[in-house]
Amino acid sequence: MDEDESRPSTLGELIRRQRELAELPMRQLAAMVGISNPYLSQIERNLRAPSERVLQAIAEQLHLSADTLAAHAQADDGAESAVLRAIREDPDLTNPQRRSLEEMYEAFREVTVARRRRGGGREPGEE
Repeated sequence: MDEDESRPSTLGELIRRQRELAELPMRQLAAMVGISNPYLSQIERNLRAPSERVLQAIAEQLHLSADTLAAHAQADDGAESAVLRAIREDPDLTNPQRRSLEEMYEAFREVTVARRRRGGGREPGEE
């Protein structure tokens, strides 16, 4: 199996994969989050977008960063960023190099998004 196929491409796939890794039945996770089983099913199948409260609760129950899920949700909402597209299209990178760069890029974005949500400004030395 191609390693790229094993990586979740949508928010729903990420949630489903993490739920399965935690060996949680859908009904149990839905109850833990405080939502209906059909609603969680629709989220996992990308038929409905979760509210921010639900996304936060899912992240908490799956022991994930809410910012990671939020970033994944934002990526689902719009087109792929130009940076990620450039990384994926660069013929001089190997698949492991692409994955590493994508992970670093997403990590930097998550830190920035979290800082903005907390009302933090720029880092020292930024102009």
